[in-house]
Amino acid sequence: MAQFGTGGRVIEADFHGSPRLLLFGVAFVLVLIFLWSAVVSVPTGHVGVLTLFGRVTGDVIGEGIHLVNPFKSNNVLSVRTQEVKESASVPSNEGLIITMDTSLLFHLDPDKAADVFRHLGPRYTEVVVQPTLRSAIREATASHSANALYSGEREQVAQQITAALKQQLESRGVVVESVLLRDIQLPEALKRSIEAKQQAEQESLAMSFRLQKEKQEADRKRIEAGGIRDFQQIVAQGISPQLLEWKGIEATEKLADSHNSKVVIIGSSKNGLPVILGQ
Repeated sequence: MAQFGTGGRVIEADFHGSPRLLLFGVAFVLVLIFLWSAVVSVPTGHVGVLTLFGRVTGDVIGEGIHLVNPFKSNNVLSVRTQEVKESASVPSNEGLIITMDTSLLFHLDPDKAADVFRHLGPRYTEVVVQPTLRSAIREATASHSANALYSGEREQVAQQITAALKQQLESRGVVVESVLLRDIQLPEALKRSIEAKQQAEQESLAMSFRLQKEKQEADRKRIEAGGIRDFQQIVAQGISPQLLEWKGIEATEKLADSHNSKVVIIGSSKNGLPVILGQ
């Protein structure tokens, strides 16, 4: 207890409770800092790899809010689909240099995120994905001709690159989704040669189509002429002199019944049928 005099007044102050209050305040602040450092947040589409004093513990936490050991550090890695674009000048099996634009779609395997962080680090895309993609592109194009790459085997090349990447990357925690060949550029002289060849092949196919069409038309006309010939033969076989004479008699009877004026000569023809001179 201390007493102070000011202008004849005595003020008593108790300093015994102040240190306790100060210690309580410091402890409260430390607890808040401890709790705040123990709460970590992982964004959507990411995982957190925990490390303790620089050592990967193997613990992986998912997206959301988590309460962890405050001495552990949270290292966030994306597990979303990522794209790596590569433009490489690579040789064909003839030794021609081809410029190929390729896109690789991939994502990190969440179950292997701790191993990826331990062995490859957060820059694993630059460390292993891009070099592996370049190597796979070279291996794939070296087994194909430039003409095949430019025309009909692009899908086969993409599948070959995909298979090579899956074999080398998925065991290391990188899941390969697909490989897209965006563009293939050949030497200009070779490109013109291939286009000229393709144009000649198209013209040859068009000529073959026209010849086939003409042949079909000729076959149709031949069949039509044969049908007409057969019809005429059948009709000719059915026409006899007796039939013609009978038709002449029928015509004579109709003329006789007609009221129009006419000149008829009877019996002048070979079979005695009338000859009509006018009416």
